[in-house]
Amino acid sequence: MPSTDRGTTVTAVADADIHFYFDPVCPFAWMTSKWVRKVAERRDYRVDWRFISLRLLNSHIDYDAHFPPEYEAGHTAGLRLLRMAARTREEHGREAVARLYAGLGDRIFERERDRTRDETAARERRGTREFVAPVLADLGLPIALADALDDPAWDAVVQAETDEALALTGKDVGTPILHFEPPEGVAFFGPVISRLPDDEQALELWDHVIALARFPGFAEMKRSLRERVQLRALGGDEDEVGKQEDWHGGSRRQKR
Repeated sequence: MPSTDRGTTVTAVADADIHFYFDPVCPFAWMTSKWVRKVAERRDYRVDWRFISLRLLNSHIDYDAHFPPEYEAGHTAGLRLLRMAARTREEHGREAVARLYAGLGDRIFERERDRTRDETAARERRGTREFVAPVLADLGLPIALADALDDPAWDAVVQAETDEALALTGKDVGTPILHFEPPEGVAFFGPVISRLPDDEQALELWDHVIALARFPGFAEMKRSLRERVQLRALGGDEDEVGKQEDWHGGSRRQKR
């Protein structure tokens, strides 16, 4: 269990080139993370994988009034997974979090959806011991880490990093949040991408995003019409547009 004062201070990583704040159930965070991993490998960046919880972001929201029925189950599962990630970092280090996020993302998004299962139940299942056990086994991590799924003592850690992420960008954002060259470098929400660029495109996109975000007068660039995210579990189809889930941190007016 985390110590009583944990969560009040977020540990800095001096040699990290990128802080990537993720919720493991967000499809756009997962797609962006795959792009960032490509860039990190080719530019020799070190990424510190940090936590931001959609469930905590929306703690003040009436889910029944603002979201489809399955959203609360999905966001709650994300918080449960982040509890486990926090314990993993505490006991096995930051590199273990990188591997854990990759394993969870693969299991959540890169496999065919079981269309016989109720969608709310399917999302709820992501936060269970049954779901995470094979991921932990594949990574050589102890199954005891799954005990954290039901332990709200880890919420202070997740809340602290969620607050840290929002302090970098402002509150009207979602997941992921990237902080480049911390602590003084630029931070921004997104980018929201619906497909994984190839190796050359990945670097080109990265350079353009960083250049744009570094301009002091840049505020926002957005469009609402876009293709479905290209992930196997979501049945992504590049011919379908404007049907995205709302993974925004609050207001339904922005589609994330």
